[in-house]
Amino acid sequence: MNPARWLGTDPVIIMFSKIYSAALQGIGAQLIEVETSCNKGLRTFNIVGLADKAIAEAKERVSSAIRALSLSSPQSETKRVIVNLAPADLKKEGSLYDLPIALGFLLSSGQSKFNPAKKMIVGELALDGRLKPVKGAFSFALLADDLGFNEIILPKANMQEAALSRFLSGKSGLKVVGVESLEAALDYLEGKKESACLMADDFDFRQTPVFEIDFAWIKGQELAKRALEIAAAGSHNVFLQGPPGAGKTLLAKALVSILPPLSREEALEVARIHSACNVLDFSVFSFFARPFRAPHHASSEPALIGGGSPPRAGEITLAHRGVLFLDEFPEFHRDVLESLRQPIEEGKISIQRAKTNLSLPAKFSLIASANPCPCGYYQDRQRECSCSASQISGYRKKMAGPLMDRFDIFCWVPPVKYEDLVETDISQTSDEIKERIKQARQIQRERLRYCGLLTNAEMGLEQIKKHCQIDSASGDLLQKYVDSGRLSARGFHRVLKTSRTIADLQGRDEIIFTDVSEALNYRLKESGGGSP
Repeated sequence: MNPARWLGTDPVIIMFSKIYSAALQGIGAQLIEVETSCNKGLRTFNIVGLADKAIAEAKERVSSAIRALSLSSPQSETKRVIVNLAPADLKKEGSLYDLPIALGFLLSSGQSKFNPAKKMIVGELALDGRLKPVKGAFSFALLADDLGFNEIILPKANMQEAALSRFLSGKSGLKVVGVESLEAALDYLEGKKESACLMADDFDFRQTPVFEIDFAWIKGQELAKRALEIAAAGSHNVFLQGPPGAGKTLLAKALVSILPPLSREEALEVARIHSACNVLDFSVFSFFARPFRAPHHASSEPALIGGGSPPRAGEITLAHRGVLFLDEFPEFHRDVLESLRQPIEEGKISIQRAKTNLSLPAKFSLIASANPCPCGYYQDRQRECSCSASQISGYRKKMAGPLMDRFDIFCWVPPVKYEDLVETDISQTSDEIKERIKQARQIQRERLRYCGLLTNAEMGLEQIKKHCQIDSASGDLLQKYVDSGRLSARGFHRVLKTSRTIADLQGRDEIIFTDVSEALNYRLKESGGGSP
């Protein structure tokens, strides 16, 4: 809004301004109107609209930054300054409103003249007027583009993140403007100096990820590598068990190298999440590589699942469309592990608080690893186990129950033999395996496109009944295990989904007996695919 309205030949100062900004809501963003009223009265400077402590402290940062430009600050004028962050019933947090508040005051007090229409502005101010980066720039840029804004003005450090939104969304209507200070923002808005306006094409977004570990480097463990190939093809959950040093962690880290690259829509989801959580690292993050998260076993429930005050995304959301690796699985707190049950089944996590209901995506492949006992050498033929019977029993109790029933594949990882370590023949590379997985996933995408699903692991009962038909021999085999109680109803459906994936890897429309028997072998912990 222009601060001057003309009545005849005399300008009348309008002591009001409106600047558009944004707030993070979970992993999304919402439009915020920063309204500033500046009128004669007692010297006051108040910020209203459910602002948290960081926003309340913006008064000092804004005043200091404005004084650094030799302009009159809200605390130096005999005026009543009120800043309202609308909608007023939405809790606001963070320091990203510093820049819009400062610009709103300068506009409403008549110290600057510019048109704020169709511009979204975010940024944190230092005391000398420099701008510091904020989190959520990716989501803010998406929101600005969706709402038809022409420009987004933000700290220069956030320009690449905002430009990424244009690259992934395929839209080109938003102008990304990066500024280094309050003075630079004023110069740009007043038309005195064109700031650094970068488009998405100005950045080199890597599309070919570089992985730390290739499958060809892993010696032996053919059974485990086959299990991970099946898991990658259908986004299934895997439990790896074996003695220390067998290569469980190495296998889990190598899994991400055979996962197909993110589609543009998936990359948009992942980048939005990482931006909102302030972990979007351009130096190591390749935007078409799937996330791999490996939290420590001492992680708390809010850190893993999400929550806190205000609620924030946890590791399961950061692993969305990728891999969540829980090493030393039994060492995690029991309540933390049990809280995984709902998101594994539903592909999302619902966080409910007294004033907030937040739903976050959590479609990930869970890879867990564990030793057979606390020392790791239970029933080992070469080394003696030092654990007592009660220690082994307590340790194994953590690997039982409803949570374990949600794993699709159980795989025993034995110690690697010397002849495997010195083998000179090169096994299949990650790229070779990935090609098979990409073809299998494409089959699944085409088959499930009518219901909006991407992988076999996401199928519900309706899709299983429709796409997982088996022959009579396979039915007889499964009936034997279900009726004996060795396979639960949930396990039965997970075997069918895994069988569907094995058939997809072979390019077959029908599920045959060998597909079902292989899936069943990996499902049963006491079989060849499980523990010894």
